[in-house]
Amino acid sequence: KRLLMTQRDMAGYLGVTTVTIRNWRKNKPELYEIVVKGFAFDEVVEQSKKSYEEAKALQEKYKN
Repeated sequence: KRLLMTQRDMAGYLGVTTVTIRNWRKNKPELYEIVVKGFAFDEVVEQSKKSYEEAKALQEKYKN
């Protein structure tokens, strides 16, 4: 599964151009890293929620 958003995805979400994202990566690596980690964190949280919901549903299905 793909975890990280593309630069295009990030740009669209943030309301900036992909050129801006590339410039951040080149000229402001700390800012770029914060943005990428923020999106990665959000995606992991969403994945965890889905996994939890699936596990809970299985638990309910096979409950005695």
